Amino acid sequence: MRRRHTARLLTTAVAALSLLLAGCSSGSGSDDGRVTLRFQSLAWQKESVDANKELVKEWNASHPDVKVEYVQGDWNSVHDQLLTSFEGGEAPDIIHDASDDLADFAYGGYLADLRTLLPERLKSDIPGRSWDTTTFPRKDGGDGVYGVPFLQEPRVLIANAKWLKESGVRIPTPEKPWSWDEFREISKQLSGGKGKYGVAWPLKEPVSATLNLSLSTGGQMFHRGADGKVEIRFDAQDEAVPRTIHDQVNTDKSASSTTLGMGGSDTLPGFFGGKYAMVPLGFSYRQQIVQQAPKGFDWQVLPAPAGSEGLAQGVSPQTLSVAEDSDHKKEAAEFIDFFLQPKNMVRLARGDWMLPTGKEALKDPALHTAKDDWATGTALAADLRPAPAQSVRGYAEWKDKIATPALQEYYSGAIGLDELRTRLVKDGNLVLARYQR
Repeated sequence: MRRRHTARLLTTAVAALSLLLAGCSSGSGSDDGRVTLRFQSLAWQKESVDANKELVKEWNASHPDVKVEYVQGDWNSVHDQLLTSFEGGEAPDIIHDASDDLADFAYGGYLADLRTLLPERLKSDIPGRSWDTTTFPRKDGGDGVYGVPFLQEPRVLIANAKWLKESGVRIPTPEKPWSWDEFREISKQLSGGKGKYGVAWPLKEPVSATLNLSLSTGGQMFHRGADGKVEIRFDAQDEAVPRTIHDQVNTDKSASSTTLGMGGSDTLPGFFGGKYAMVPLGFSYRQQIVQQAPKGFDWQVLPAPAGSEGLAQGVSPQTLSVAEDSDHKKEAAEFIDFFLQPKNMVRLARGDWMLPTGKEALKDPALHTAKDDWATGTALAADLRPAPAQSVRGYAEWKDKIATPALQEYYSGAIGLDELRTRLVKDGNLVLARYQR
């Protein structure tokens, strides 16, 4: 999953200035006979930025005929910025984004089909389920590949290890996870009253968390018919995870209602202060915990609950794409191959505190250590699947206008399950229909 944390204002300002300067350049071209490629990276943490810049430097030192210029982008504005740059003919040659942001660009013809550009080494190293996240229908029939998925992030439970140990509850592992029913019961056991809760759900952006976790119970919500059109359904499998969260907040009182409007980072002070035993967060939040936790605070990573489909979970990997308008697609693909060599993919994963998609990189001992619970996250990699709405046109509008407010109201107790279903399905299908005429 891509990083959605809010970057510092300074970072955003620097990114905006970099993009402005980049937009004034001539794009891919030559410099004293050399090919020059622009690589727009969305890395924003120091470790991640350093890893990206070091790899660009190493490429330039070993490829004198092809120079790569590093351009700093910003997750918070990348979609609109890219759309503007595509339409203005100023897109970077190599584009860092996330798979759930690619559909409109792929359908719009702005991204190059990478199938014939990438080496077999890279194609075979990344599993098919990851390639599925960047595969979209071509206008001339068949499917094209419009990005290389390279980093991914499972959602996990970050737990107060001391609290769990003292409670005597069974500690789940990837081999023996909690079921959703067991998770609900244990959350009740861990709640101590007086402002102490078993779990805190940070659901300021509830849609991706709900859809991705619902894969474990067999939920899909988006169903493509024989005619290629997608319709939304909200079946029993789709209800299981939302009902669990709703009941934890409104019935069991084992989940804090005040965190429903929070982002993940907002819950950390309360977590460190002993208000919540567990917080469902992306795997990369471990970095913030290492940096911010009080001295001596004992925490651990637990797998998210399992359902009928085991630990299956949806993800939207970070991706690298090539602009269709680039004059040097071959060289851009060669840089991507270099950038994502197994040892380099490990460097990028460690810099972002995420998991690589590559099978060789996942074998690296550095990703199997007990320290910072890397091993727990790596054990979940095989269960990660494409997020349910990866290729659904109109998903962004459905998410923003329909699903986000409906789920927020349901989780808070303002509406019931029937009203939630009506809004997600009836109103949602009206939105999708406009994109499928």
